[in-house]
Amino acid sequence: MDNLTRIVKTEISRQYKSVRQFAFAVNIPLSTINSALHNGIGGSSFDTVVQICQTLGIKAISSDASFYLTEDTQQLLDQYAQLDDYGRHTIASVMKVEYDRCSTQGARSTSGSDYELRPSVNVSSDLGGSSVEPLQVLSDHHSL
Repeated sequence: MDNLTRIVKTEISRQYKSVRQFAFAVNIPLSTINSALHNGIGGSSFDTVVQICQTLGIKAISSDASFYLTEDTQQLLDQYAQLDDYGRHTIASVMKVEYDRCSTQGARSTSGSDYELRPSVNVSSDLGGSSVEPLQVLSDHHSL
């Protein structure tokens, strides 16, 4: 399955209750949508692909259309662009750690059985004395 078809399927399930509801909202026959999802969006007419992508808020950002943006990823990129060097370095560090964690985990389930969230330290805020408790993610294999 190509990247765009995967993204369209994900966005339909995230934004709509069913493929039928999406087909009604986009005003494209259900059979056309089902065919596009089954055979790949790339096999559909250009007008159909544009209409589907516009309705779901998906944008192509490279000339070969190998990478697509959803509203969530666009918001992340907009926020990232406004960070200073320290903020970009922090995000890159966290991204590397998380990428490595997910890559080494492989087929292991992250359904919650392998991880436990618990408060680490009590941090007092200058905003009216409210208290914030950061969480640590603990794994069977890593102790913090």
